[in-house]
Amino acid sequence: MIAWLVFAVAFLAYANGANDNFKGVATLFGSRTTDYRKALWWATLTTFAGSCVALALSGGLVKAFSGQGLVPDLLTHDPQFLLAVGLGAALTVMLATTTGVPISTTHALTGGLVGAGLAAVGTVSADKLGQSFFMPLAVSPLVSFAATALLYPVFRLARLRLGIERQMCLCVDSGVPQPVMMQPNGVAVLRSTGLSLSVGQLSACADRYQGHVLGIDSQWVLDRLHFLSAGAVSFARGLNDTPKIAALLIAARALHVPLSAGLVAIGLAMAVGGLLNARRVAMTMSERITTMNHGQGFTANLVTAALVTLASQWGLPVSTTHVSCGSLFGLGTVNRSARWGVIRNIVLSWLVTLPLAALCAAAIYRFA
Repeated sequence: MIAWLVFAVAFLAYANGANDNFKGVATLFGSRTTDYRKALWWATLTTFAGSCVALALSGGLVKAFSGQGLVPDLLTHDPQFLLAVGLGAALTVMLATTTGVPISTTHALTGGLVGAGLAAVGTVSADKLGQSFFMPLAVSPLVSFAATALLYPVFRLARLRLGIERQMCLCVDSGVPQPVMMQPNGVAVLRSTGLSLSVGQLSACADRYQGHVLGIDSQWVLDRLHFLSAGAVSFARGLNDTPKIAALLIAARALHVPLSAGLVAIGLAMAVGGLLNARRVAMTMSERITTMNHGQGFTANLVTAALVTLASQWGLPVSTTHVSCGSLFGLGTVNRSARWGVIRNIVLSWLVTLPLAALCAAAIYRFA
């Protein structure tokens, strides 16, 4: 049973990395600030850093996701119960990953705790479930939606006040961006030479900013701030998600796993999952929810990083998926390019996550 528990936790960490690792850098790739491979490696490194730092801030989350207060305390140390929770959540997250749907590992773990708890003792604490789990999970995407929708117009106004203009640029020969002016008849005129170019595919053009901040090129500044904000989101995700998964190992007293060793091991498994299986969810997050430019992507990342980091410090089990998707939903609403069919399917998958994980965990507990 102990060996199976270790496998289940490793599988859950791998599935979490596959479904979640790219979410912090989705705006980097979606706005074409960088390519897929660089974005993925940046996410992997910063997420692992967050996993390591989680040692200092993980107490509340480790306690919450061991099931304490939700089910009887004796059950939270039962390897059979922990196995059912971990494997039920892992199967749910991996199923979503193979279909390219971004779901919440936090939500899946909550479902696993409920399902295994019901199968074991027939009841769970409704008050604990509502206040400590459902409330943060339900409110966080609404907060990130509203924050992004309100903050981006403020940033846009500040950009205009600084005299920074958006330009459509086309890469010519050497790949150096050249400012162009788009004409209604589909002709692009190079500003530097006045040369007219016929543009067949607007997707080949890049949206950039022209202007300076304190004498520094505005696009150069924004790109680096965008990378930092994406790294902050991934760091916050590692900080928030790693303790939740490690809680299943720490709670099994028979394993005698030190917290530091558990967090590092989970962080490594998450990194491997992201490197090997992140692409399908990455495409959904980067391209299918909404289009975005550099400034819009930076705004969404900033909101996500701030909310997830604060939640980690307060021990609130929010979902990075819900927060980051909520930011993208708000962004799509502001720039009027939200693909509501995709958003509807994602929200429906969130509603299915908890009961599916609960059913899987309950079945595993019965037959383990």
